[in-house]
Amino acid sequence: MKATEVNQKWNVLREEISKSFDMDLPDLKVMLFLIGVQELGKGPKQFSKREKEELMHIATCRLFSSMGFYELLGADEEGWPHWKLVKPVPNYTLLEQELIIKSLIIDYFQDLDFI
Repeated sequence: MKATEVNQKWNVLREEISKSFDMDLPDLKVMLFLIGVQELGKGPKQFSKREKEELMHIATCRLFSSMGFYELLGADEEGWPHWKLVKPVPNYTLLEQELIIKSLIIDYFQDLDFI
């Protein structure tokens, strides 16, 4: 996808998330948090700051697994998924990173038939 197409789809997705969750337009961190909660599969609840960071890490691993960078090892005794780095993620520029992550988030929500 071209950058303009990614950004257009990103804005549509943000609007849909905003409406569905009755919230302000989510930024990248909020989107990663939502994906992490979805991947954890325990539903909405209060999370500590550390757990929120872990949820965003889970989301990042899940998203980059579709590009072959991470592999799911399984869940621990509390049900939290753990991932293994399969190959190093290239050193993308910040703009490239943002565009790639947005594109992966769009794909994630399309796979869930959310958009």
